[in-house]
Amino acid sequence: MTASPAAARVRADACPGALQTHAAADGALARVRVPGGLLTGDQLRTLAAAARDLGDGALELTSRGNVQLRGLAPGAEAGLGDRLAAAGLLPSPTHERVRNVLASALTGRAGGHVDVRPWVRTLDAALCADPALAALPGRYLATLDDGRGDVAGLGGDVGLLALSPDTVALTLAGADSGLRVHPDDAVRLALAATRAFLAERAAQGSTAWRLAELTDGPRRVALRLGTAPSPDERGAGGLPEEGGQRLNATGGRHVAAVSAGSRRCDDGRVALVAVVPLGRLAADQAELLARIADEVQLTPWRSVVVPDLAEDAVDDAAAALHRTGMVFDEASPWTRVTACAGRPGCAKSLADVRADAVRAVATGTLPADGARQHWAGCERRCGRPRGEVVDVVATGTGYRVGGS
Repeated sequence: MTASPAAARVRADACPGALQTHAAADGALARVRVPGGLLTGDQLRTLAAAARDLGDGALELTSRGNVQLRGLAPGAEAGLGDRLAAAGLLPSPTHERVRNVLASALTGRAGGHVDVRPWVRTLDAALCADPALAALPGRYLATLDDGRGDVAGLGGDVGLLALSPDTVALTLAGADSGLRVHPDDAVRLALAATRAFLAERAAQGSTAWRLAELTDGPRRVALRLGTAPSPDERGAGGLPEEGGQRLNATGGRHVAAVSAGSRRCDDGRVALVAVVPLGRLAADQAELLARIADEVQLTPWRSVVVPDLAEDAVDDAAAALHRTGMVFDEASPWTRVTACAGRPGCAKSLADVRADAVRAVATGTLPADGARQHWAGCERRCGRPRGEVVDVVATGTGYRVGGS
């Protein structure tokens, strides 16, 4: 893959973290990495308290399964860092921005060939333990897919995809590299590919933020790992297909791991999947989640998986969460609507897109016949999800639907 002129990076990656915040119109914005989207109840309570004490009282769920706090006062980073470190959410101040790891939803509980939660923990610890990997761009992304194909198609720079209980494929920039390993060796291969990405970036004298931005990046990284299969050889191990199209993040498929609602798990217990409208989780909602479950999983689709519920506890849990505004109906328009921060949080925004999207949902007036859509306050379209999405872009005199 050859980098286009548009992909050239003329400045260092300034992706925000928990300590390196972004100055927004409504105050500082901190992004807390949550590898695999996995949070304990105690960690949820810590985040909720930080949002209430230091920020605007809510947590924002991102398309990488991370958490943002908005409206932080100047100098709040130190206090936030202390809270996060005490809760195990900041294991390395030097590596905190590079811990971007997506994992299949409900992995180890329902579906999939392997449980990738051990991969998440091992990869995260290894990233933090290697001083050289602190140089990774803040946009670097690893995807750990248990075989269902939900996160492998989300454009990770380096990815692992279980093809069977005994075989794992390495993906590079979302495409099949042709490399296969046993699950026990999978994280070592992902780390080798990550280091090869940095080596190739340095060899090209590049400031690229993503592997796909390097000239012929996936092939050259594969060569550094010892092999680079031809296009005809790739996928010989059989990556999952949908509609005859082989899995490839650049194909733009939208695959959600689990629909909103309930799902029976392999051990007989039940998991709830709650969509959080516009990804904005109030502190009291987070605290309620922490009371209901010992662990939750945030997904890239701005939903929350509440696992390990006894069958006789499901209805009460769902009712309590539904009363706070969480959505369990897979037909709800909230499963298809996302938005950027908009006004007043973003100075570049031309409209309060969140309020306008809420109004459109409430009145049944969503554009594009309610198709999957992203509301944006300007042409940058921050937060736009991957795949087929109708753009609803503020122009200052209204919204433009679709088009460029």
